[in-house]
Amino acid sequence: MIMKQVRLSQKAKEQLSRLKGKTGIKNWNILCRWALCYSLSENTVPTDIPIVADSNLEMSWFTFGGEYYELYEALVKAWCIKMELPTDDDTVAKYFRLNMERGIAHLGGTGFIKSIDDLVGLAIKEA
Repeated sequence: MIMKQVRLSQKAKEQLSRLKGKTGIKNWNILCRWALCYSLSENTVPTDIPIVADSNLEMSWFTFGGEYYELYEALVKAWCIKMELPTDDDTVAKYFRLNMERGIAHLGGTGFIKSIDDLVGLAIKEA
């Protein structure tokens, strides 16, 4: 398990709130999964900036990952290996957070997601 609790920045929470409205997806954890996978697919290392977990949006690791929580941990570890980064727990947790925040920023901060169809289209295009 990468971490016990996942807590987001206030900015990420606001971006997720807008995404919830645009897509109709009601659960934070589902949007966070989309954001993480989107960021991991970019094949670049996110900027290493401190993430201030200053929002009241918090979920357990098991809530974030659902029944597939082990898969999300494996995806982040595989990404770390691909980027030639260590796979110790601290590094994996750090890049999980950086990738999730970056994914939320891209999905929530750009104007290209206007509906759930845009989100699905993005996933299909990337595949």
